[in-house]
Amino acid sequence: MLPKLPAGWRERLRDVTGQAWWRELDAFLDAEEAAGREILPGRKDVFNALRLTPPDAVKVVLLGQDPYPTPGHAHGLCFSVPMDVRPLPRSLRNIYQELQADLGLPPAGHGCLESWARNGILMLNTVLTVRAGEANSHKDRGWENFTDRVLEIVNAGPRPVVFVLWGRQAQAKRALVTNPLHRVVECAHPSPLSARLFFSCRCFSAVNRLLVEAGREPVDWRLPPAPVFRKGELFADSDA
Repeated sequence: MLPKLPAGWRERLRDVTGQAWWRELDAFLDAEEAAGREILPGRKDVFNALRLTPPDAVKVVLLGQDPYPTPGHAHGLCFSVPMDVRPLPRSLRNIYQELQADLGLPPAGHGCLESWARNGILMLNTVLTVRAGEANSHKDRGWENFTDRVLEIVNAGPRPVVFVLWGRQAQAKRALVTNPLHRVVECAHPSPLSARLFFSCRCFSAVNRLLVEAGREPVDWRLPPAPVFRKGELFADSDA
């Protein structure tokens, strides 16, 4: 089941694939498929966070929990969904609400955060797969070992990075951020269960302020407009 690691990360993670827990994780995913269980995201998207944000490009780490368990929603980036998903997950709607309150950026009209990943935000879940319809179903199967290793690699890097930790599960990873170059932004999770504590956190402007103070370019949090469909063809909004 496990696809190849993206080229940019492969050398730095070369020690991972020889570990017993990695082989056990692969065997577990194979067994899930053999039992007819749908695994999300699809195989080609499992390592999208790493593929879209090579190690030398990382300036922000945004840490999520596990993929959306709704078929069609997960595509390998925490909190993000493919361009055509409607309605948006509630956590993502809350993220957009805070983004607008903090930076004045209106919601994009879609939920695809791929441009953030290409802008240097490593959008990493702590667990990279899930059984369709069952949140946390692949927890404690080995993914945490892998994503901890990714965080350790980022922590060891020579350039300042801002780690964004939303909620207690993400904040438990703060112990992995030991390099004094780096900074941490913590606040409540954007889930509807804790959104009242997430709103007014102003985390997006805080991230950019810390990046600028560290001599790095701030994140461009703007998202491209949503495409529209007409007569079976895909057009950009500007062409509609």
